[in-house]
Amino acid sequence: MKSTQLLLFSLMLWLLSGFVIAQSDSSTLYRDSVNVAILREYNKRLLELEQQRLADSVVKADLELKLISLKTMGKVEKSNILEQLEVIERNDKQRRIIMDERIDSLRIRGVGFPVVSAMNDTLFYIYSKLGASMPWERAKNVSKRIKKLYEDDFLNVDSIQIVNSDYSYDIVYKDAVLMSVSQTDAIWYNMSMAELSKECLEKIQISIESEKKDNSLERVFIRIGLALLVVVVVLIVFRLVHKGYALLLDYIHVNQNRFLKNFSYKDYTFLSAEQELQTLLFLLKLFHWFIYALLLYLTLPVIFSIFPFSRNWADALFMLIWSPFKGMILSVWNYMPNLFSILVIIFIMKYVIRLVKYIFMEIELGKLTISGFHHDWAMPTWSIVRFLLYAFMFVLIFPSLPGSNSRIFQGVSVFIGVLFSLGSSTAIANMVAGLVITYMRPFKIGDRIMIGNVTGDVVEKTLLVTRVMTIKNEIVTIPNSAVLSGNTTNFSMGAEEKGLIINTSVSIGYDVPWKEVSGALIEAALRTTMVIKTPAPFVLQTSLEDFYVVYQINCYTKEASKQAFIYSSLHQHILDVCNEKGIEIMSPHYRSERDGNKIAIPDEYLSKILNDSKADGKMNSDEGTNKKQ
Repeated sequence: MKSTQLLLFSLMLWLLSGFVIAQSDSSTLYRDSVNVAILREYNKRLLELEQQRLADSVVKADLELKLISLKTMGKVEKSNILEQLEVIERNDKQRRIIMDERIDSLRIRGVGFPVVSAMNDTLFYIYSKLGASMPWERAKNVSKRIKKLYEDDFLNVDSIQIVNSDYSYDIVYKDAVLMSVSQTDAIWYNMSMAELSKECLEKIQISIESEKKDNSLERVFIRIGLALLVVVVVLIVFRLVHKGYALLLDYIHVNQNRFLKNFSYKDYTFLSAEQELQTLLFLLKLFHWFIYALLLYLTLPVIFSIFPFSRNWADALFMLIWSPFKGMILSVWNYMPNLFSILVIIFIMKYVIRLVKYIFMEIELGKLTISGFHHDWAMPTWSIVRFLLYAFMFVLIFPSLPGSNSRIFQGVSVFIGVLFSLGSSTAIANMVAGLVITYMRPFKIGDRIMIGNVTGDVVEKTLLVTRVMTIKNEIVTIPNSAVLSGNTTNFSMGAEEKGLIINTSVSIGYDVPWKEVSGALIEAALRTTMVIKTPAPFVLQTSLEDFYVVYQINCYTKEASKQAFIYSSLHQHILDVCNEKGIEIMSPHYRSERDGNKIAIPDEYLSKILNDSKADGKMNSDEGTNKKQ
């Protein structure tokens, strides 16, 4: 079973390597096609310059012959010939400069076509055409001739020589020309034709000698032995990995109760011990197969590199993994200056933000006073300034972010901005309202307020909402936009300094003197808890109705958040004092015919009032008797 799995892995990786090589070939073909177009255009221009140079060289040779043959010519004729030769020389230098400039620019854009050895090792590159042969054709033909020389069992590499012709240097073997080095080829390599031809000859000779030596029968057996050794070592490593995996599984099963516990929070279990075990086993299995795949992947390039004909496969397979890592490393290295700039900006802004925070904290604590700036504005303003500082820091950092100049990055940024602006209009309105409310200062945390029909204490203020707790302990969340657009009544703002006026109205009949009613109401107010004596309570007669007078008792308190208890206590004492003094409260509308009907005073107060009246009458009669006596 294991051998079958290993075979499947090997087959899969072999196919993968073939795919990589095919991809490499296709990319090479595409690159070559682009390169061909570039080289064709430049070679066309260079050919024009070369043809002009050849024509000038013919004219130059004729003039030099004429100068030598006409020894007795006059000074004027000789001067004309010398002047023409100087012009040809200047033109030749100018053409050489133009060719150098064009080839320098082409070196940046274009890539030459490789001349390879019999084992496909690149020896050198050809960039220019020669006669009717394009550079890729020259490279292909030279590679074929080198391979043919390699297959010659009687080859003597010393017999390969350089022959100087009229316009090129030829590398020949016997009567066959392997390749020709032109002036344009020499310009490409920034060398003379003699130097370039010598270098190419040495590379050809060395490659043929080394490859013949590498492919000797002795080397073939050594390579086969090395390949078998690699296979044996890999099988041993596979065996050890399999054994280690089995031992690890046994160890986990034996000690699972000691290491694996239920992962839970309070009464909720996120993962049971059994689920943790299954997850761990699954991850170990994945890691186990990953090790197998990695070993096979590393083994194949090693085996491919042993044999000359498959070394390119090894390179392609190795580059499949190395290229992404290399690209990432190079990207990180190239990004280091930008990263350093970002770190410097963050470091500076960090301490700027700390300094600004310290200033606002000093303002909040009252240590630093700024005229017209209230201390309770400090932290909200700090939040705004902090947001602006972070936004400014992001603006500075943004150009240094990787991919910030790409159209995709910019498009995503615009898309997110549009979504944010369209989807958060209400939230932004509430945030703006929250900022306005902060600087309007209509209330603070703990104040008793009334917004619309909601009355309670402020328990939380945020940029988006204000939360109020009613006297029934109900939390009411009000959007800041609603707070800003409506009226807000603050009961606590002036209560500490001037006192909040608590008022309630009662209606008393016309038969009761108003002074008596006012005294009773003031006495009831003074009996009420949490009502202050200074300023003193006062009574207003707000209206004269058909059957009664409306009296309003006003008293001061500093406990704005306890109005319900104060009102309740005040009403209780008004009832007690009025009943004690025999004052009938005519509210709501109360009608009574004074024909002996029972008056609207409770019995316990009425009997006391009657007893007090009798006592007063007896005292009056006794006083009259005493006077008579």
